[in-house]
Amino acid sequence: MSPRIVDWKLAAATGTRLVPPGPKVSLTEAVATVTDLKQIAARADRHVAEVTGLDAASQSATTVVVDRPAWIQANVDSFALLADPLIEKLIEKRGTPLPGSTMVKVGSKLTGVEVGVLLSYLGTRVLGQFELLGPPRTSADDRAPGRLTLVAPNIVAAERALSVPPEDFRLWVCLHEVTHRTQFAAAPWLHGHVQNLLGEFLLASDLDTAAVIERLRAAVSGLAGAVRGKTGISIVELVQTPEQKVILDRITGLMSLLEGHADVVMDQVGPDVVPAVETIRQRFDARRRDAGPLAKVFRRLIGLEMKMKQYAEGANFVRVVIDEVGMAGLNVVWTGPDLLPTGEEIRDPRRWLERTSGAPAVSA
Repeated sequence: MSPRIVDWKLAAATGTRLVPPGPKVSLTEAVATVTDLKQIAARADRHVAEVTGLDAASQSATTVVVDRPAWIQANVDSFALLADPLIEKLIEKRGTPLPGSTMVKVGSKLTGVEVGVLLSYLGTRVLGQFELLGPPRTSADDRAPGRLTLVAPNIVAAERALSVPPEDFRLWVCLHEVTHRTQFAAAPWLHGHVQNLLGEFLLASDLDTAAVIERLRAAVSGLAGAVRGKTGISIVELVQTPEQKVILDRITGLMSLLEGHADVVMDQVGPDVVPAVETIRQRFDARRRDAGPLAKVFRRLIGLEMKMKQYAEGANFVRVVIDEVGMAGLNVVWTGPDLLPTGEEIRDPRRWLERTSGAPAVSA
């Protein structure tokens, strides 16, 4: 096995060392919060099924409630599980060996620190996450692959900062993450499809030094523009090959669909279930917009601005499709990869509607 290009152990250590502690709570309150979140996530299954028509609760992936360091460790494990085998394939495909072992070790440690710093930042912001980069479901396991993770200290910090009722906010957050869990349970093929797309994206790269340097130069120019607020391009977009740009359009379409669908569902459950839903949405969106200038630059560079754009474009796609053909018409997206929208179709939903006209919907 070739040396790893990322020191994952160092990434986890760096992230957990740098991430600040969450809000102060008593042991009793901490235990009660964990219990409450697990119970609310279970309740959310029913509400998501009623809105989407995708009743997949019996096959739902497990739910865990974690602190910030545990979230960082889980993501490091997921990245390693996905990236290491793909790096092996990339090296084999290109037939270009990595540099000497000393250079690889130094580089892997530097990259490990960078990954750890990034995760320490994200570890204070993520409220919940459907982890899908783990091993696929086995024939003996009737549960969906992946794991629904709720980050308790971040949820408590957010509900306090927004001054919203904890019960309503926690259910609102769980509705979003449970919708992701439902998506993957209703479409068992989706787990493998996501991993294949990510694999194709990486394998479409190359190890040609000149090409890498050229893309890094473009990235440096992009950084200057981003700092001045003149571009919405992230580092991820700047250092890709032309072939990767095509694959990224498919990834963007899928991720926008998943995020937009979850955003629409969490709001459609409505005030009968989440009385403060309108207040929560207004204050939550305002908080996203009101980040300081340095935070906005950093979010743009690491791709978070692109993710937030995916929420908006994906939600608009879902609303337009539901208005035209109803939720059952939208649900054709869960029947197979060919019916997923591209990034272009996300931005122009009517093109997707025309392409998929007459396609049968997935059964509940």
